[in-house]
This record gives sequence, C-alpha cells and structure tokens, in this order.
Amino acid sequence: MKKTLLVLALVSVALLFSGAEKKDYYVGVTLLTRDVFYQQLEEGLKKEAEENGITLRVQSAEKDLNAQTAQIENFITQRADALVVCPVDSVGIGAAIERANKRGIPVFTADIRSEEGKVVCHIASNNYQGGMLAGEYLAEQLGGQGEVAIIDHPEVASVQERVRGFKDAIKKHKGMKIVDQPSAQGDRDRAMVVMQNMQLSHPDVKGIFAVNDNCALGALAALEAAGRDDIVIIGFDATPEAQQAIKKGGALKADVIQYPIVIGSTTIQTIVRHLNGQEVPIEIPIDTGIVDKKSLEEAAGPAHATSK
Repeated sequence: MKKTLLVLALVSVALLFSGAEKKDYYVGVTLLTRDVFYQQLEEGLKKEAEENGITLRVQSAEKDLNAQTAQIENFITQRADALVVCPVDSVGIGAAIERANKRGIPVFTADIRSEEGKVVCHIASNNYQGGMLAGEYLAEQLGGQGEVAIIDHPEVASVQERVRGFKDAIKKHKGMKIVDQPSAQGDRDRAMVVMQNMQLSHPDVKGIFAVNDNCALGALAALEAAGRDDIVIIGFDATPEAQQAIKKGGALKADVIQYPIVIGSTTIQTIVRHLNGQEVPIEIPIDTGIVDKKSLEEAAGPAHATSK
C-alpha cells in the first residue's frame, strides 16, 4: 500500500510540473494605433503566438495615452503573464509600466521605446540605421549640396532615433545644412500645412526628410498643389500609397522600409524565451532598407513591408 501511495504521489508531482511547462501564457498587447504598419505587426504577433500556444489579447489605444494606460491597467487586473506595449507617449506611459513592474509582470516594447519603467526587451526597427539611409540617399540626390529640412514628430522615441541617424548622415556633407525641423505630429494634414509654410520661410530648401509616410504624403500634396517638382522628399515607412507615389515619379523619391511582421514574430519569440527562464537581450534591432522607383519597378509589385 505504501509503495502504491508513493507511486501515485510521484505521478501527481510529475503531472503538476508537466502542466506548468505546458502552461498557456496570456499576453496582453496595446498598440499605438491600427494603421497598416500595426496591422502587419499584429499579424506577426498572432501567427507566432498561435504557433507557441499563447493566448493573445490585442487592443489599440488609437494614439490616446489615457486609453493606453487603462488598457495596461486592465491587463494587470487580468493577471497577464506578459505585456507588449507600443507607447503612445514614450515618457507618459512610464507610470503604467511601473505599475506592471510592481506586480511582477514583464513588459516588452515593440516599435516604440518607453523612456521610463523597466522593460525586459525592446524590439523595433533599427530606426537610427533607417535615418542614416534616408540622409545618405538625400545627399546623393542633391549632390551633397543644399538646404534641407525635417518634418518631425519629436514626442515619439523611434522618430527621435530616425532624426538622429539622419542628422549624422547629413553632417558628413559640408555643403548641406538643416535649416528647419517643424513638427507635424505624424499627421498628413498638418504636414501639408507645414510644407506650405516652409516654402515661404525657406524658399531655398531643396530636400525634405519626412519621419513617416503621413508626413511625406502631406508634404507631397503641398508641393504638387504649388506646382513644385524641384524639392526631393525622402519618407519613412514605405506604405503602399507611398510606394505608388514613388513609382509615379515626383517629389517623393524614396522611402525607408520596415518589416513589422518580423518585429511582431520576434517579440513573441522573445517573450516565450523569457517566460521559459532564458536570458534575452535588452534590445533587438531589426534592420531597415530603402526603396525607390527603380527598386520598386524591379520588384514588380509592392515591397513586402509597410509602416505607420
């Protein structure tokens, strides 16, 4: 009898640990918005989560910090095993992340960095490298000469990195000068107004670095309305609409392209490794590329990535 009880006890313990290893993790995700970029990032998240038996709940804050804070609070209440945050505000979201830290819930950021709170790993495009690509391409287009400007969105950490890379690339060309850096807050209509004003305040500007494609397309609309084809725009994201504009020919000459599906799948892979007790790096950069009219025509279709 004692031997039978011992065997049953050992079997029970084995089943207990076996169940722990096969636990279906619950991961909460709060996106910045659900535009094309984040739709693809979500696709990568969901596909990898399904393959790893992870229950995923994805919500979008639609660029509202209060909404994103509430979403994180709900995930904490629901005792999520991990959180993925694409911050609306890289500083403002810190308090919510710190509350997750206090509850022992690991936080991962994707695409946009958080400046506050403890984050296990940040997975994102190599935005600095992308900014460098944009600056180098613009310098080549302008022959290393002329005034250029940036249409910015300085509240977002990933954009800050893009701008830093762009500036470092431009510094290599003594004949080039950055004369303006207004913010359009990533919005197309605001970017159109910014570009209209810039034509008056900086009539000699020859090149524009738009930090996302909303800004690039807004600037393009302003230049087309003014009948200007002497200013070169370099965008960032390579959305389908921007790719079509590049193919058409005009002021928008090229776009830095990101790979959001890869960012999403890599994020889930990293979470699984961490929850299984493995060490993960504090940052995983995903390299970007650049597309122009020639490369898009050679590809005979849209490049396989889009962005916010």
